[in-house]
Amino acid sequence: MLQKSKGVILHQIKYSDSGIIVQVYTREYGRQAILVKGLRSKKTGRHNALFQPLFILDLVYYYKESRSVQVLKECSAAYSPSDIYADIRKSTIALFLGEFMSSVLKEESSHFELFDYIENSIKFFDNIKQGYSNFHIAFLTGLASYLGFEPGPGSDPGNRYFDLLNGIFVPLPPPHGDYADRYTSEVLARFFSTSFDLMGTIPLTGNLRNEVLETIIRYFSIHLPGLKKINSLEVLKEIFS
Repeated sequence: MLQKSKGVILHQIKYSDSGIIVQVYTREYGRQAILVKGLRSKKTGRHNALFQPLFILDLVYYYKESRSVQVLKECSAAYSPSDIYADIRKSTIALFLGEFMSSVLKEESSHFELFDYIENSIKFFDNIKQGYSNFHIAFLTGLASYLGFEPGPGSDPGNRYFDLLNGIFVPLPPPHGDYADRYTSEVLARFFSTSFDLMGTIPLTGNLRNEVLETIIRYFSIHLPGLKKINSLEVLKEIFS
């Protein structure tokens, strides 16, 4: 049967000389793996540029429940993040976020609020011209709430440590050892309560930004044990160090 949906490209792997398999998060059907044939073919008119991380496409594909990989029939760009791919720093963030979401978004079912959050975040990121060095951290802290493990409030100044295991800010280091130090916890508390518009007001050195990022990834890995190694992480950390 044919399915139609808007989808965000997360990640791709080469399938053949003229084909790829893309991991896509769709609005109506959640996470899907889709085979794209005939890249660089004049007949199909398909080009790999459309299937880069964070491109948003209108998709029509052949769906069969017994298959783990579906087959693309046709697609068109619903939103092309042109500014992201004109900027090496932005495109590095896009590659990281696409790979990260490919690891954590597993459900093959609709989650309209989550899809809308991702789509609106991509458009904001594409259009912002400066002050976006913290975007990937702000995006991940927002993503946690849609995946069901948003931390409790960190506004109480007496709660100085972020307990990663229980997702709360506490006054003393917890005995289990899965917590962030005081300064990293303070920064995370600000991110968990800050909008994209204000993320640039959180001053971070390169080293601290990487420490905060490592901590939020660790937080995800505790609550989503299947989180894979993110290969693009080291490149991202180098770019923003």
